[in-house]
Amino acid sequence: MIKLIDQLYSDNDLNEKELLYLLNNLDQESRNYLMKKAHETRMAHYGDAVYMRGLIELSNYCKRNCVYCGIRTTNNKAERYRLSLDQILQCCEIGYNLGYRTFVLQGGEDDYFSDDKIVNMIKSIKDKYADCAITLSLGEKSYESYKKYYDAGADRYLLRHETASKKLYKSLHPGMRLENRIQCLSDLKSIGYQVGSGFLVGLPNQRNEDYVKDLLFLKDLNPHMVGIGPFIPHEHTPLKDADKGTVEMTTTLIGIVRLLLPKVLLPATTALGSIDPLGREKGIQFGANVVMPNLSPTNVREKYALYDGKICTGDEAAECRQCIEGRINRAGFSINMSRGDHKDWSEV
Repeated sequence: MIKLIDQLYSDNDLNEKELLYLLNNLDQESRNYLMKKAHETRMAHYGDAVYMRGLIELSNYCKRNCVYCGIRTTNNKAERYRLSLDQILQCCEIGYNLGYRTFVLQGGEDDYFSDDKIVNMIKSIKDKYADCAITLSLGEKSYESYKKYYDAGADRYLLRHETASKKLYKSLHPGMRLENRIQCLSDLKSIGYQVGSGFLVGLPNQRNEDYVKDLLFLKDLNPHMVGIGPFIPHEHTPLKDADKGTVEMTTTLIGIVRLLLPKVLLPATTALGSIDPLGREKGIQFGANVVMPNLSPTNVREKYALYDGKICTGDEAAECRQCIEGRINRAGFSINMSRGDHKDWSEV
């Protein structure tokens, strides 16, 4: 295993057979070695910096019916909400005063937010905070819609592919096609966004062979950001009784992605912190270098429930920032509040 990790560290590549062998045979000694090499790689490109993004959850309405998600359209027990433009701008003002220079605007696929509304939102934020980056995470759109948002000033777009296994994707996403998700990611890259993708870990019937497909897909896509988080069941979904993903497998895959894509921006997700009190710190130790504290109004945070047990729903924005900064500092890393673009972005 050590030899394979060294090969991955030096070449930033392994073939399908090698990746599967690594995942099938990783023991604690080799996991520790993977963590060491992932840490070295992150330090070589980003140092000990962990970038803070301010997350604003716009809406928990969603027209999709993904079987693992708590805001799926058929969950009639979800208490729905939408933020107004004034509320969104207030979140940005609070975040800006706390030092944030990236705002991540996330929501379900909510047709209420038309292209015109989204363009107006982007321009309104950029007019007030021209030195800030805007990241959108609003699901599948047409090329034309993505282009409008980019031209209005959006800098980045997050769209997890969720799983690169066609069979698994179809079983989890009724009425959706993996091919369309991949086309969206291709469109985003061609338009000029900094693009983020990623996948869930620990889904029912997910195997190491599926993770290998995810890793090879990401290597080929070469995104600027990769979000990897554990599956956590929600009580009002068909998967409510399924086992959750593990910190061990999630951090292992974070470490492998760090070696496959050395300069990638790699979040330690809230979901990771939701299944382990030190989950985000463990993700950072395996090469993650982004965290996204919540700037949403506290009275809506519990409503944006993709899964059960989400942490930090009651903290004010300042408390959330102070808490995660303290955690990161105690883990031996430093906070960076800049835009935190991908290392190669200025060269693009």
